[in-house]
Amino acid sequence: MRVSQLLSTTLREAPRDVESVSQELLVRAGYIRLLTAGVYSFLPLGNRVMQKIAAIIREEMDGVGGQEVLLPVLQPEEIWQAQPADGRPSRADSVDILFHLEDRKGRALVLGPTHEEIATLLAQEFIRSYRDLPRLLYQIQVKMRDEPRPRGGLLRTREFLMKDLYSFDADSEGQDQSYRALSAAYQRIFERCGLRFIVAEADSGAIGGKDSQEFLALTDAGEDEALVCEQCGYAANLEKAEFVREILPTEPEGALTEVYTPDCTTILALADFLQIPASKTMKAVCYGTGIPANTAEDGDGQHERLILIAIRGDLAVNEVKLRNVLRTAGVAVSDLHLATPEELARAHIVAGFTSPVGKGDEVLVIIDESLHSGNNFVGGANRVDYHLTNINYPRDLRSDLWADIASAFEGATCVHCSGTMHTVNASEVGHIFKVGSHYSELFNASFHDAEGAAHPLLMGCYGIGLGRLMAVVAEQHHDEKGLVWPAAIAPYQLSLVGLDLTKGENGQLAEQLYKDLFVAGIEVLYDDRNESSGVKFNDADLLGLPLRAVLSKRSLKNGGIELKARADKESRIVPLSEAVTVIRAALQHPSAEENIRML
Repeated sequence: MRVSQLLSTTLREAPRDVESVSQELLVRAGYIRLLTAGVYSFLPLGNRVMQKIAAIIREEMDGVGGQEVLLPVLQPEEIWQAQPADGRPSRADSVDILFHLEDRKGRALVLGPTHEEIATLLAQEFIRSYRDLPRLLYQIQVKMRDEPRPRGGLLRTREFLMKDLYSFDADSEGQDQSYRALSAAYQRIFERCGLRFIVAEADSGAIGGKDSQEFLALTDAGEDEALVCEQCGYAANLEKAEFVREILPTEPEGALTEVYTPDCTTILALADFLQIPASKTMKAVCYGTGIPANTAEDGDGQHERLILIAIRGDLAVNEVKLRNVLRTAGVAVSDLHLATPEELARAHIVAGFTSPVGKGDEVLVIIDESLHSGNNFVGGANRVDYHLTNINYPRDLRSDLWADIASAFEGATCVHCSGTMHTVNASEVGHIFKVGSHYSELFNASFHDAEGAAHPLLMGCYGIGLGRLMAVVAEQHHDEKGLVWPAAIAPYQLSLVGLDLTKGENGQLAEQLYKDLFVAGIEVLYDDRNESSGVKFNDADLLGLPLRAVLSKRSLKNGGIELKARADKESRIVPLSEAVTVIRAALQHPSAEENIRML
């Protein structure tokens, strides 16, 4: 491809309102262009990167037995309204990112944000017997999600290209085999793309599931936070991470006493006022549920039933863990949210001084495992400017449920080896998890075993966002001059820069070298523009192709072309007659990255 014919242009300055390095560089280098919030066009260079990523994904998915399909973006809304037998809300009611529309006959439709339902309907039609299993169906398809806050360029968008694979197995053993095979394939994909990543335990989301892993690219621009143990390597998303709670000593129980604590509406202020560590306080956090209380105390049932969380004051409530605990306990919550001052007032709870003591059945009380140790805690008195000292369980408060609902934190102790865990910023590029039989039961997708008995199919879900993967590679592979693409996904392998093209035979030699490289199967981007050497060099660095070859009056005088790896500072002269052979050998070597750097 000739730069003079390329549908693209580079920008010297960063666009306004950029939120990430990848967004700045991909726009400046002419890979993408913004159409509207969270929606991008991929220009020829950007599209070539996406195609390279897609080719790697296809090789790995086909290699583990995947069959590629292409499923509809336009889906009947009624599919999303299917009601689970266990009383959980439908997907249409539980997600808020659906694009809704109607056709000319008034039929309700959605634009697919994912395709679990459609894949299950196909499985229902074509899988009949255990002999038909396992089956791995995947696609690379556009997804539409009405994200409330698209950000960071390609890191979070409303329209994006995704590889989603759906596995169907007969039993847990078969599902485990599929899961392990796809987990290994994911690691190969990200390694081939040149990504630095960790594999972290993750939450499975609203559907649940036994196993779940996120593949997290380490980047400061990432909106995910993970905990990694420095000793054993245990890694988990913040939403999932387990940790060892500090064991507090037990004292003789003191008398429950009300004390005056003016303006102490936070744990920090309370601990400072009473000169005690925050771990000696008991935090009470209330959540609204969308469920009417309907108790004798409220009479008319006009306010929601609240959930009160009792947790040690130096810890924070993890709402994802809380939702999972409620789901496991069979508590259907349609609208979990921090209780508003109005909701607290209707339940006769004083905001800022909420007390865990003396709550009746109109409140669901959940206590975090941190309160298993220690005693004589300080907590709210449900009275402005007052707290209670010497709160003890079970003397002073009841519990409907004990659970792990606390967030791990920087410096927390690992549950696996007692090592220290540290937080890292990352961006999720892949997520795999076992769904089980949820969708199979919802759509009656079953198979018959060798005895003829029917069983629901076991399903797994495996996703990779291609645009986000492209963005995080750009986040990790750049320098002060621009992008530095890994060879496997670079849009072109070589940047051929022709200088002094109107002088002597330079133009003719550059044209012939371009043709020879093309015939040799080398992907080359030839800068044939009538621009200065500074502009061409700056653009070549900004585009970030793995190799740069310069043919100029000076290089010819020195004996050939000037060849340089993008990541290197030094170049060398290669005789013009050997240029194609040297370049091809470097690019075709199994360790292309290392071989390029050795030029």
